[in-house]
Amino acid sequence: MTLEERISEVNKRIEEACLRSGRSREDVNVIAVTKYVSASMTERVLDSGLTHIGENRWQNAEEKWNALGSRGTWHFIGHLQTNKVKDVAGKFEYIHSLDRLSLAKELEKVASARNLEIKTFVQVNISGEDTKYGLEPEQAVPFLKELHQFPHIKVAGLMTMAPFEGEAEDTRPVFRGLRELRDDINRQAITREPLIDLSMGMSNDFEVAIEEGATWIRLGSILVGKQEGE
Repeated sequence: MTLEERISEVNKRIEEACLRSGRSREDVNVIAVTKYVSASMTERVLDSGLTHIGENRWQNAEEKWNALGSRGTWHFIGHLQTNKVKDVAGKFEYIHSLDRLSLAKELEKVASARNLEIKTFVQVNISGEDTKYGLEPEQAVPFLKELHQFPHIKVAGLMTMAPFEGEAEDTRPVFRGLRELRDDINRQAITREPLIDLSMGMSNDFEVAIEEGATWIRLGSILVGKQEGE
């Protein structure tokens, strides 16, 4: 399939998931995850009309951002080491993996020095897998309260990753758990502003994530491919 054919197919599946769950298509944003493709392929992705680009390591993203950073909106979706904050801050509009106080402190330090506002998602390990990063669900409220001391960090919402399942339906409890956690946080009025966004759902399970309230889905190979010629 060509890039254009993949985009069309994914859009159709998104629309059908929205229809099943009574949601508006406009409420679901697609992040094209370009970590496996080159700068030239990333340029094709941007030319196709996909404006949100996702990368998970600065080492892989640097060349692409230097060539294309003025185009689109860039999302850092991987685990962020504190020593990479200075590279990422100001280049990536959203960071989807805020999961510890040391990272928040470094983000605040760099953002304050550069007079930036950094939009973040707090990563929560809903599934409880040892291999996943993120706060335990019961840690989310205390952590969000701690973030009040960092005026340059704006929490846009919550993020999670579901286990890879043979049946996408088996991921539903994870996505539902994140949505319910967000709603509980909003009922308690923990954050400066109500949390709206949920970053959840990837190539294997994005339709279930949409049905459970995802507002940002992160799509790699199913959308942009893995090879230059795809």
